[in-house]
Amino acid sequence: MKNSKTVLIDNHPGRNAQTFGIARELGTSMDLIHEPSVGVIGNKGDSQCYLGVQRKVEAIQKSLLQQIGESGTKMSMRLVQPEYTIATSDGMRNGTKEMRYSLIGREVTHDSVCEHLSASGLEGTIAVVACDKPPVGTAAAILEHNRPAIIMSDGAIRPGTDSETNEPIDIISGFQIAGHKDGDVKKRVACEACPGYGSCGGMFTYNTMQTFIGVVGLEPLHMVSPASEDPRRVDQFPGELVGYLKSLVESETLPRDIVSRDSLRNAMIVSLAVGGSTNVLLHGPEIARAAGFGNFWRDIISPDEFNHLSQYVVPVLIDARPFGRYSMVDIDGKGGIQVIVKELLAAGLLNGETLTCTGETLAEQVNRLDPPKPDGEVIYTVENPFKPTGGLRVLGGNLSPEYSAVLKLAGVEAGLEDNTFVGKARVFDGEEGLLETLENRPEVFQDNDMVIVRYEGPSGAPGMPEMLDSTSRITTLCRERGIVVGLMTDGRFSGGSVGLVIGHVGPEAALGGEIGLIEDGDEIVIDLNVNEINCTELRDAAKREERRRAWEQTVAGNGGIHPSVGNANTRLLNQMRNSAVPANLGAGMHPGRKLWVSEPRQAVASGFQPKNVHRPGSEKAF
Repeated sequence: MKNSKTVLIDNHPGRNAQTFGIARELGTSMDLIHEPSVGVIGNKGDSQCYLGVQRKVEAIQKSLLQQIGESGTKMSMRLVQPEYTIATSDGMRNGTKEMRYSLIGREVTHDSVCEHLSASGLEGTIAVVACDKPPVGTAAAILEHNRPAIIMSDGAIRPGTDSETNEPIDIISGFQIAGHKDGDVKKRVACEACPGYGSCGGMFTYNTMQTFIGVVGLEPLHMVSPASEDPRRVDQFPGELVGYLKSLVESETLPRDIVSRDSLRNAMIVSLAVGGSTNVLLHGPEIARAAGFGNFWRDIISPDEFNHLSQYVVPVLIDARPFGRYSMVDIDGKGGIQVIVKELLAAGLLNGETLTCTGETLAEQVNRLDPPKPDGEVIYTVENPFKPTGGLRVLGGNLSPEYSAVLKLAGVEAGLEDNTFVGKARVFDGEEGLLETLENRPEVFQDNDMVIVRYEGPSGAPGMPEMLDSTSRITTLCRERGIVVGLMTDGRFSGGSVGLVIGHVGPEAALGGEIGLIEDGDEIVIDLNVNEINCTELRDAAKREERRRAWEQTVAGNGGIHPSVGNANTRLLNQMRNSAVPANLGAGMHPGRKLWVSEPRQAVASGFQPKNVHRPGSEKAF
């Protein structure tokens, strides 16, 4: 158990003074202060997402205290006091300048957890995670620290009820009526949308990433789907978590033993099957990086294989918000995420031999949980799925030469004829101008417009804000007028966004990407038959070069930065501006914009090839 990362406090009286004091106050033996440390951490922030975290942390701390001691059956470890990270509320800040801090919050969480784990020398960690960016930052720090650890979702919020229609509503409902003219209606929906506490309840980014973390092996599967208010999270799960951690410590099973090439592939396949958030294509690469893999799209899965799986092999198995009807609490009521995993295992789509934090393989864990069969209403079978194709697609073309652009196909409501969209560009240098137009002049948008929002990338914003406010207003506009308006951006989207929306277009405009060369009226072509997004005018080399020279002159005349980029008026925003790597590498902050990997390792292919037994001949070697 003792290793080079363990921080041992010697007999120096100054260092021992507080250590004795903490042991005394926490009720643990002073004879254990020189033993390896164990503790619990939690995510906190200014939203309902985090309101339930502290009581789970306290329950786990109590359970740990009961299992710390000098007897043979207990853990002879030094118990440290709980620590918490901070985070921004995406829901409160969407559509504002403060939203720039949302993705940065993943990085801040990573750094704060990293400091705690490393400086405290934790040899055993239990993390309670909430909202969508902090869990990824927490997982990344745990993987870099690489000592025994386990994660538990704090849980999702239950949906609200519309008092007039008696239908379930959630935070997305509030965004989708933002343009409503009746202020009383907007206030009523806002008051009714988020009862209780917990993270967003649909298959938005939070539940996408909790499912990902569970399937990748860092979280017990049965702890993913219960609501935050579910009593199991304080009465049953803390003891189970401590038991799992004790086994991980005793067996020296490390996070990087669990997170492998195949477990990451499993997690991404499940993300396709649940119609997950586009943000998984930022967070999956970040988790892979922290696990030692330097390039997700080279080491784990190629864009071609990802798209093949989504097009031909992996269907969507759930009828869930934002593209369907149900929430995570409904999935839990039908048996939980483990139902989906069991169904995918049985169909041949997942490698069941990957290791998990329970000490079992993925297949063994699912077999022990023994979930029911899909009910056919909330959770569907692979043979008869909710949607025949996977929920996500990555796109190349002259606007996305990095193959970074992503479309949530599960959320597209209209606009694709024969898998193709052709429209005219309507360009906005920043989301603020788009929101102002949607609010005050919505009539200017016409059928088959493709809205271009640029200078909102990782460096340009800086911080790559998500555009739930914009996409929700456009969705409502399209439904009311019976038209199709798409949106393409070098920023990103909420997991709650629906419609013909394409994010993560790169290279971003602030760094000279082709999206910065589009002009109003240009023809934009989306072709999912070849998985490309193209601007027709930019196919003309002479015209493209002319526009590039004009862009470069504008940049040169403004001191080397385009005037449309956002104001980096804090040290944190400035750090993001000058260190963010591209979206296809996770959009994190790294010195010199070069992806940093702690203790890199080789991705070892197991030989397992995903296939769908219900679609013979659909598999393809890559």
